[in-house]
Amino acid sequence: MRQAGSYSGIVRTGPHSLPLARIKKIMKSSSDEVKMISGEAPIVFSKACELFIEEITKRSWMMTVQAKRRTLHKDDVATAVMATDIFDFLVNLVSQKNPAKVEDDSEIIET
Repeated sequence: MRQAGSYSGIVRTGPHSLPLARIKKIMKSSSDEVKMISGEAPIVFSKACELFIEEITKRSWMMTVQAKRRTLHKDDVATAVMATDIFDFLVNLVSQKNPAKVEDDSEIIET
């Protein structure tokens, strides 16, 4: 069983659970203009990502319960996204018939 605060054998320090180095890499790859990132910025993004994942999971789980199931499916996430105004920016992503392929974590390519 995994210990709290560890992921793939790497023990996390601090309250964040997402890898800060990965977040920083994504931030730098988002624009050629981004050269320097303060140490606090990835921590804030990490917390924002955690809150986003928590919120979309809760709303998706409500769809699972309404369908009288105990396993959360991709369709539950899609239904939650389409039913929630704050997730409108994801509607095109979840409404595609073929799932999007992420090639290098910075581009979404339609299949």
